[in-house]
Amino acid sequence: MLIVKNILAITLLPFTVTILVPGLILQSTGGFRIGWALPTPGWVLLAVLGIGFIAIGLFFLIGTIRLFGAIGQGTLAPWHPPRTLVVQGPYRFVRNPMITGVFGILLGESIFFGCLPLLYWFIFAAVLNGIYIPLIEEPGLERRFGGSYLLYRRNVPRWIPRFIPWDGQDTLSSRG
Repeated sequence: MLIVKNILAITLLPFTVTILVPGLILQSTGGFRIGWALPTPGWVLLAVLGIGFIAIGLFFLIGTIRLFGAIGQGTLAPWHPPRTLVVQGPYRFVRNPMITGVFGILLGESIFFGCLPLLYWFIFAAVLNGIYIPLIEEPGLERRFGGSYLLYRRNVPRWIPRFIPWDGQDTLSSRG
């Protein structure tokens, strides 16, 4: 049953945000211009850069979805969240690697296709998540996981990754 819930959550959330909406934007704007229609080698460099962002985004997105199912016993969807706080893998470096993955995909698509409306979609998604995560998601995590989440939040940054992965210890208390 968890597999079905995961497929539904993936279809409704990241698939819609990273595939369906960008596809509709590209279709409505005629934005299928690889690399901003620059002359060679400019468009090739932008295409490679865009593919790189997309690949990194997919790596984070797929990895975090797998962790949510395997460790968290839940999905990425707010209506079936993980039952266990996931602080392994990329979550040891940054609290929101799944959103980082989505942002990587969206930015990569806007670079690859050279489509300004796709860049606006990326900015809109970033602003929306910048409001939603601290005001709604994080207080919900605090209610569900209590002290474990507070310890995690104190030691792992929301957006900009740590250089050294968090080991589960309260590193702030040892800084004197």
